Amino acid sequence: MGADVQLASEAGCHLFSGCGFPAPGLNEFDFKPIFSIGSVDFTKPMLLSIICALLVVGFFWAAFAKPKLLPGKLQLVGEIGYDFVKRSIVLETIGKKGEKYVPMLVSMFFFVWIMNIMSIIPFAQFPVMSRIAFPVGLAAVVWITYMTLTFKKHGFVGGMKNLCWPSGIPGWVMFILVPIEFFSNIFVRPFTLAVRAFANMFAGHLLIVVFSVASWYLLSPSIGALYGSVSFAVAVGLTGFELLVQFLQAYIFVMLASSYIAGALEEAH
Repeated sequence: MGADVQLASEAGCHLFSGCGFPAPGLNEFDFKPIFSIGSVDFTKPMLLSIICALLVVGFFWAAFAKPKLLPGKLQLVGEIGYDFVKRSIVLETIGKKGEKYVPMLVSMFFFVWIMNIMSIIPFAQFPVMSRIAFPVGLAAVVWITYMTLTFKKHGFVGGMKNLCWPSGIPGWVMFILVPIEFFSNIFVRPFTLAVRAFANMFAGHLLIVVFSVASWYLLSPSIGALYGSVSFAVAVGLTGFELLVQFLQAYIFVMLASSYIAGALEEAH
């Protein structure tokens, strides 16, 4: 976001300067390597993802390394966050059987949330989940867990029945439903889980960038100042709205992951 505004300002590009609007596009999501280690090129999103992982691990390590009966401020915040995911998502969706999966789902929730929040952090200003590789990787973890639990609990035949054979449905419609259920559970679920998180962060970031660049482009003497201030107000409003979306996307991602685990552990479909 800052790069586009800087380029527009350096070019002196305004509404009445004779140049067209420098519309942001896919270039906002394309980053050159910052440095390389061997054959691995490290880009800004990769570094931000590593920073986010370290923040999550570091926070919970500091909060619970030496737990006390009367928690300090850091431990209290950690307990509130852990309890929120456990009670509001995992136990509500999976039940008591889901307690062993709470650490994984808590880690996933805060990792996704912090990666989303990078969008509004100065100098970072980029939601890591808007790069499709990151939500795909997390969705793959959920899908592998879902498949593993399904076949571990039910065996191969029972697992396939759990995935493809809805209970309480007349047999004569099964030749239609079984392929649909198979395709939905095996392919559609991980695809939609990844794309939902990616698309929301991608669209939100692009909207904020568009109105931020427009604020500078429209800023000019006379009536342009009014246009620019309106665009700036929209950018601020979108940033506030994006804060809510960032949290909701992390919540929905983990809630869906919990529902898949619950489905794998259930006897019936």
